[in-house]
Amino acid sequence: MRDLVIQEITEAARRDRNIVFLSADFGAPALDEFRRDLPEQFIHTGIAEQHMIDMAAGLALAGKKVFCYAMAPFITARCFEQVKCSLSAMNLPVTLIGVGVGLGYDNTSMTHICIDDVALMRVIRGLEILTPADDNSAVACARLCLEEPALRFLRLDRYSQAPLYSDIDSARAALDHGMALHGSPAEDDGQPNVLVVASGAMVHVCQNALRDRFPKDRVGVVEVIRVKPFDPVRFAAYPRAGTRLVFVEEQLEDGGMASAILEGLMRSSPEKLLRWPMSRIAIRSDFTLIHAAREELRVHMHIAEADIAGAVEQHLAS
Repeated sequence: MRDLVIQEITEAARRDRNIVFLSADFGAPALDEFRRDLPEQFIHTGIAEQHMIDMAAGLALAGKKVFCYAMAPFITARCFEQVKCSLSAMNLPVTLIGVGVGLGYDNTSMTHICIDDVALMRVIRGLEILTPADDNSAVACARLCLEEPALRFLRLDRYSQAPLYSDIDSARAALDHGMALHGSPAEDDGQPNVLVVASGAMVHVCQNALRDRFPKDRVGVVEVIRVKPFDPVRFAAYPRAGTRLVFVEEQLEDGGMASAILEGLMRSSPEKLLRWPMSRIAIRSDFTLIHAAREELRVHMHIAEADIAGAVEQHLAS
């Protein structure tokens, strides 16, 4: 996913000398190709992410199309003030690429896990947040950033994900909508159905949790690609009256994806919120961190497949 995004930007940079790539990391083979072939368009800032953002602001003011790349926690929490003051305040169209969102950097520590980036970046004025869930949608996001520059945060998982879209065009259509429905719950026939709402890698976790456990006409997964801006009208078209919603995310509960959705619905059509019983599966603010693999961390933090399946089972039985 990461290398495909960088390769897409590299090919565009070969045609457009105004594209500049800034990196605080040397950890990707695709970066080696960009640096080797386009040295005048590549800047390695060193482990100085805050300086990288200020440098990006200057380049954007000079008319360059700027991409900044770093590990997700360091391009968000560490650079929050710079993104707010140097990019957002001046309405500069810089793309921030963060790799390893959520618990992607498992077996590390609090410095590397990135479970608060959605909450942090949501409050920055004018900044869009994109979370692709497979390679095709990641490339679609990269093409959007190249074709329509804006201040964006592109959240990439550290690991490759199973295909969700057959090609880049179908992924781009979902991106343009901001979301997509995977599965097709039955029409209103008096029986309960459940929509599980997730983004990024957690879409796959949800699909695995549901597969072969529940009737396919009773459950579906809504993938949210654009957390910001969020389209509450389009989202509200998916559930019917009485549909149960289960929000699942590998983020802190406070300020995360579900918060963005519920706030959007409250602004647009608060009366509809009363129609849908809801539950949330997210990382609680009182979590404890252990050194473990990602799936073990999910179990430890109660956001694993078993937790998702349990919530769906409870809703279907209600």
